[in-house]
Amino acid sequence: MSPGDRPSVDLPTPARVLAVGAHPDDIEFGCGATLAKWGAAGAEVHLLVLTDGSKGTWDPATDPAALAATRVREQDDARRHLGAVAVHHTDYVDGELVDGPAEREAVCAVIRRTRPTVLLTHDPWKRYRLHPDHRAAGFLVLDAAVAARDPHFFPEQGLDPHRPALILLFEADDVDHYERVADTFGTKVDALLAHRSQWQSTMDIDAESADADAQRAAFVDRLRREVAAHGAVIGDAAAEGFKRIDEV
Repeated sequence: MSPGDRPSVDLPTPARVLAVGAHPDDIEFGCGATLAKWGAAGAEVHLLVLTDGSKGTWDPATDPAALAATRVREQDDARRHLGAVAVHHTDYVDGELVDGPAEREAVCAVIRRTRPTVLLTHDPWKRYRLHPDHRAAGFLVLDAAVAARDPHFFPEQGLDPHRPALILLFEADDVDHYERVADTFGTKVDALLAHRSQWQSTMDIDAESADADAQRAAFVDRLRREVAAHGAVIGDAAAEGFKRIDEV
């Protein structure tokens, strides 16, 4: 956002929403409170998780296939908290996501089937981003959005083209749109805590520790500070921030 530009605040409730994350729980971190707000207001919310999350642990003894199955269950629990109608999975291997033609076709098909008014995903241009799946996910979804709108991309799908009204990128450095989320911040927290397999590695919560309650409170406080920082920009108690793309 250029100096002097004013950010946009609070879209009208979209009819349909598709939020895409690289891993289970990425969507909740990036836009969980916004999705909960829209879902409660009547939007049809869909989630798409691109990888199986099979590397999401610090324990070398964990079986990756078992972890992947756990993460599917956790994501569905989180979906219920958010009020989303469905979770779609492409099941690419965690840590190996690429923006290739086959992957683009798969994501394009989900966009064409769900026909979102608003599409949300990772900002692939975020500076100093470490995880390759997050970079790849952002570029993959944006490239798939271009394919989904044009009839000569993947006509063998037999699906009508679809162009979202706009795209919102979460985790963005250049934030120019905010959604007020004071009323649904607690729902974001509940959805994230549904990903219990990630408590230790992502949320710094050791469920077996005597300090587990304090660690959980510290995690919630971290999230609260993030939404408060975004909210302060627009004079509100809590917000989630996005880079807005209107020319889809």
